[in-house]
Amino acid sequence: MLKAEYQQRGPVPQDVISAVPLQLPEPAAGQVRVKVLAAPINPSDILTLTGAYGMLPPLPAVGGNEGVGKVEALGEGVSNFKVGQTVLLPVGCGTWVTALNAPAEKLIPLPDADPLQLAMLTVNPPTASLLLSEFVDLKPGDWVIQNAANSGVGSYLIQLAKLRGFKTINVVRRDSAIAAVEAEGAEVRLGIDAVGGVSTDNLAAVLANGGVLVNYGMMSGQACQVSPASFVFRDVTLRGFWLAKWFQQASPAQQMKVFGELVQLIASGKLKTRVAATYDLAHIKDAVAAAASGERDGKILLVP
Repeated sequence: MLKAEYQQRGPVPQDVISAVPLQLPEPAAGQVRVKVLAAPINPSDILTLTGAYGMLPPLPAVGGNEGVGKVEALGEGVSNFKVGQTVLLPVGCGTWVTALNAPAEKLIPLPDADPLQLAMLTVNPPTASLLLSEFVDLKPGDWVIQNAANSGVGSYLIQLAKLRGFKTINVVRRDSAIAAVEAEGAEVRLGIDAVGGVSTDNLAAVLANGGVLVNYGMMSGQACQVSPASFVFRDVTLRGFWLAKWFQQASPAQQMKVFGELVQLIASGKLKTRVAATYDLAHIKDAVAAAASGERDGKILLVP
């Protein structure tokens, strides 16, 4: 068994992480041993390795914040799971491993479906879902504009918006979509920004009076820029969103409502995203390098 561990952080993420042997004891009382089937490498994982993320685990640490697995063994007192059952791994538990022991109360049972798609359930789909629901009371037919539309979150957002009856304008590495919006005669009430810099201002310029612009990333490496004209003359609001903060504040019922919808959509194949490549743990350096590259088309996943 292996685990992808890092002892330090540095500017080149693949240089700080390595596959090392894993010694795993038998599950203790209340625990479940889970064989990891798949675990993605997200932008937040790369930022954690470089030290640029907003929440950093103590070192040494094992990489990976989400994933899916199958139950291999039950600790004493665990009766609500069975061997062979598919489960969602706890958020932030270090999922880049062959197997792990987790508290049974932290595991979520899943239907049997494509493990690659299920493995990406915890981070990007709820981010996309909440960006569409938490800031503007959108109605069917309303417009949403987003940049980085070919990202993982962007892909899910397009699909969820369509399912909810919203129309999307999706910007991919171009300055703005103002002409397309004006041609439609539409008012865009919600903008989603993952880039920062001047791209934030380009989205703000598209929004209708009173529109809301939500930033959840800084792919440009630059701070958000918005012209005062958008704030002063059109009452545009700039907000931020971080899924980790939402998890801290949301009740279990609120979390289960979001995940309940997403699990069914993913299991049925109505919600999915592209997979660029899969790697085993022995090639963790190659996997991280591929995930950090800006030229890939789809998500990189570890398949231990």
